[in-house]
Amino acid sequence: MRTVRLAFSPDADDIFMFWPLLSGKVKTPGLEFVHERVETESLNARAEAPDAPDVCAVSIAHVPAIADRYLLLPHGASVGRGYGPVVVARSPRSLASLAGARVAIPGARTTAHLVLRLLVLEETGRTYEPVPIPITPFARVFEALERGEVDAALLIHEGRLTYKDDPSLHAVVELGEAWHAKTGLPLPLGGNVIRRDLGDETIRTVSEACRTSIAWSLAHRDEVLDMIIASGLRAEAKIERARLDRYLAMYANDDSAVMRDDVTHALEVLLERGHAAGLLSGARVELAP
Repeated sequence: MRTVRLAFSPDADDIFMFWPLLSGKVKTPGLEFVHERVETESLNARAEAPDAPDVCAVSIAHVPAIADRYLLLPHGASVGRGYGPVVVARSPRSLASLAGARVAIPGARTTAHLVLRLLVLEETGRTYEPVPIPITPFARVFEALERGEVDAALLIHEGRLTYKDDPSLHAVVELGEAWHAKTGLPLPLGGNVIRRDLGDETIRTVSEACRTSIAWSLAHRDEVLDMIIASGLRAEAKIERARLDRYLAMYANDDSAVMRDDVTHALEVLLERGHAAGLLSGARVELAP
């Protein structure tokens, strides 16, 4: 029996994709999956550690930095099609006004941070002062806004929906919408990577197991949604069933089942722009079988 170590975030779309694998809904003869759940930026750091997991959910922007050790799986992606992370502030303001402002970010390696820097640079020739605030505890970034610790906040995961519950918060820019306006492309935000040193046979077997887990959840969507609600796994996010349903429709869908051609093209464009702006470095990203 081979043990495969998974690492993914606490957010609902990762739970949705991996739960069948971990609960025994999907049979994996010869493989035993164990997992850890940590927030997005910690996952990016875990992928760089000496004891890095075999399969790890990471930000697309971070994949070049670890591409010498990992392949990107062609399934399990989180993609925004005209939507994505949102920047909010406590008063109406423009994208250009973020230049020089203190902006809360979910992590320096995140795709959201990369895309926002590209947008502000293209708009003003300058960037903002990033203030890293982890996405857990969930309320921390909203408290930072309330206290004036930051001028604006870049929200990912369920926060990009729940901020609307506070009428004092104003959307500054919707990254997926702004990215599509500039490129005509979807915005690839996150994906799953697999260690190259597992070897071709194990990579193919583990990749197929992950693909099957995603397919199972998509085919049994209501059951998985009910499990997430009943388990309290996302209780901290204070997200009710209808909003969770909407969130999963955005980030756990056909784009998760297979990385389509426009998504792989968008990934190439995003990384090329990041490299050209001097915001990224690393090796060429390759897809696993």
